[in-house]
Amino acid sequence: MPATRRPPAVLHTVTIDLGARSYPIVIGTGLLGAAETWAGLPRAAMAAIVTNTTVAPLYLARLRAAVQPHYSHVLEVVLPDGEEHKDWPTLNRIFDALLQAGADRQTVLFALGGGVIGDMTGFAAACYMRGVPFVQVPTTLLAQVDSSVGGKTAINHPLGKNMIGAFYQPQRVVCDLDTLATLPAREFSAGLAEVIKYGPIADPALLDWVEAHVEGLMAREPACLAHAVRRSCEIKAAVVGQDERESGLRAILNFGHTFGHAIEAGLGYGRWLHGEAVGCGMVMALELSRRLGLVSDAYAARLRRLIAAVGLPVRAPVLGPDNAARYLELMRVDKKAEGGQIRFVVVDEAGHAWVRAVPDALVAEVIDACSGA
Repeated sequence: MPATRRPPAVLHTVTIDLGARSYPIVIGTGLLGAAETWAGLPRAAMAAIVTNTTVAPLYLARLRAAVQPHYSHVLEVVLPDGEEHKDWPTLNRIFDALLQAGADRQTVLFALGGGVIGDMTGFAAACYMRGVPFVQVPTTLLAQVDSSVGGKTAINHPLGKNMIGAFYQPQRVVCDLDTLATLPAREFSAGLAEVIKYGPIADPALLDWVEAHVEGLMAREPACLAHAVRRSCEIKAAVVGQDERESGLRAILNFGHTFGHAIEAGLGYGRWLHGEAVGCGMVMALELSRRLGLVSDAYAARLRRLIAAVGLPVRAPVLGPDNAARYLELMRVDKKAEGGQIRFVVVDEAGHAWVRAVPDALVAEVIDACSGA
């Protein structure tokens, strides 16, 4: 059933500070169906809501009714659901709908859904007529705490995840916590991977808080959700404000992602959820950090227990007969790789993270230690 409708309440507003392109992340309850939530966006004759077959029955009508007062025409684009559809043919369905409807360069796109919808809608907005405004309306925990924030947009390629895309910032991000009530348990756990990530890379106090509030988070207590989303967005906003295009600092946000993206590509997109692959990837990155002498055995075990406690896998899948070689092959396509050399985000116990190159032999040891039943 859809989340219970309630009067809108803005609980927190976090600003992404990018000068003239700054925008707010609005976090609250009852926001989706309130017309006032959508006031002040760029004026246009047309809006287009891009969503998927899972989210549309839950929230499309509500969002359409709320934005209708601001636009003469609201176009609906409903895409198939799943990471396996984050590709060129599905992206072209957005362009087809916009062109057939006569959308112009003032048309505002609304991305209603999780990370896949947010990434594809943002990329479509960046490309259509060389750029139209768009708004992120994330309905999953993972999208609210990570993928909707910061302007990364992309589609996948069979050889690598998110390899075709653009940096393109939204006009606004609206995180309605009520939408998390309809999220399947597996999707919710996947989102917690990105919440946990912020502790090792930036905020040991957040890590302590997550450990202390695991039960409340898993029960989706509103106060816990509001704190987790707010603090995650604050950390990401601070990083993006300093390094929008990932030339340095922003790469730390990919903690666990180099291993995780290899898992997704190696298994086939959609087999594991992105957050599941990232959670397992963090276990592998922690093992790498441990073998480099950056964290203790106890710290690595602590994070592994926490990742398992929120329902995420902690053993990596075997991707082939020569498992380590297959992982290394996939990771060479990672965006952080330079000159064919794979670079990994590693951490210490004080909440510091950085990117460094590591010998293949050591990475292979980590893969062998972390893979299998």
